[in-house]
This record gives sequence, structure tokens and C-alpha cells, in this order.
Amino acid sequence: MNASNKKHEQGKPLHIHLGDDEYEHDDDEVVVIRHRSPSPSRPNTRDKGLHAQIEPQDAEEELPPSKTKIKKQMHELRDLGKELTELSKDQLDQVDIPGNLREAIHEMRSIKKFGAQRRQLQYIGKLMREVDPAPIVEKLDGWKGKSRTHTVHLHKIEHWRERLMENDNAMTDLLATHPQVDTQRLRSLIRNARKEIDTNKPPKNFREIFQLLKEIFPEP
Repeated sequence: MNASNKKHEQGKPLHIHLGDDEYEHDDDEVVVIRHRSPSPSRPNTRDKGLHAQIEPQDAEEELPPSKTKIKKQMHELRDLGKELTELSKDQLDQVDIPGNLREAIHEMRSIKKFGAQRRQLQYIGKLMREVDPAPIVEKLDGWKGKSRTHTVHLHKIEHWRERLMENDNAMTDLLATHPQVDTQRLRSLIRNARKEIDTNKPPKNFREIFQLLKEIFPEP
């Protein structure tokens, strides 16, 4: 009989180690007396793949833009370049762009064949990649906003002309807010414009009503 068996026979507990836990054994029961915390796992160095070497978040940050996103940006720059070709000379002079781009836009206006226009537009789009588009977009948006305001103003004048032509009471409504109106002149224009419609004559007085209303309602 060895030393371990002798100790057990004398009533002393026997310590048994199985894996990560230690057990104390005696004749009556086995009691777990301590649980060892597992040591931190080490990375698997055998995995040589990209995902084993780089954290997912870092991998996303380092990835280049997708082809779809790059293509979308190129189309947007080309469309912006096309808008520049549709500006008047005075408007284009107010846009801060490089000389080679300005020259390409001027050349575009002299091209008549569709295929040549398409190639020139692609060239303009290529030049646009070297330009900061933000100031250009801001400039164009400013002009578009002004254009919308102008359109709304013209619609307002047209609405008043229709009211005056269709209903005599519209004159009273107009004078209530604009008493400075030359009432005699406006009544004469309305009367003559109605005769133009009845006799199918050129709408000379009809147009003059519009001009008079533009004076009454100045553009903001």
C-alpha cells in the first residue's frame, strides 16, 4: 500500500484535480472546493486570413469606396457639368471654375453632332473631378431659388388678370389693398381686352393689363 492510500485510510481527505476544477474526496462525498478561472484564450495564430488580423470595424474603415458609389459620384459630376453648359455667358462668368473647364464648356456650345456632344460632356465630367463642386452647387441653387420666386410672382399676376377679366368685383378687391391703382386706365384695358377676345383680335390690351399689374405688384 502506497503513501496516498495510507493517508486516505487515516481519514484525511484526498484532493483530486480534474480539468479546471479541484475536488475534495472523502469516504462520504465529493465536494468542489475551488473553481479555477480559465486563462485568457490566445488568438489562433494559424488563421492567416484578413478577418483574423484586422478587427471588423477597422476593416470597414480601410476599405475603399465601392464601385457603385464611385460611379454615382461620377454621374453627379457629369450632370453638374451639363448644368454649367446650359448657363448663359454672364452666369458662367460668375462661376469660379478652372480655365480648362471653362474652355471645354464654351466648346460644347459650338458642337452640333450628338455623338461629339456626348464625348465632350464626358470630357467635362472628367474635368469636374478636379473641382470642388460645393461652391458651384451653392451658386446654381441660389439662381434656381430666385427663378422659382420669379415664377411664383408671375403666376400671382396672371391670377389677378384672370380675376379682373372674369369678374367686375375683382376690381373692388384690388383697390382695397392697392388704392393707388389708376382705376380708369385699368377699366379701359379690361373692357378693350374683352372686345379683343370676342372679335378674335390680337391681345394687345390683354398684355397691357399684365404689364400694369407688374407695376402694382413689384417682384420681391
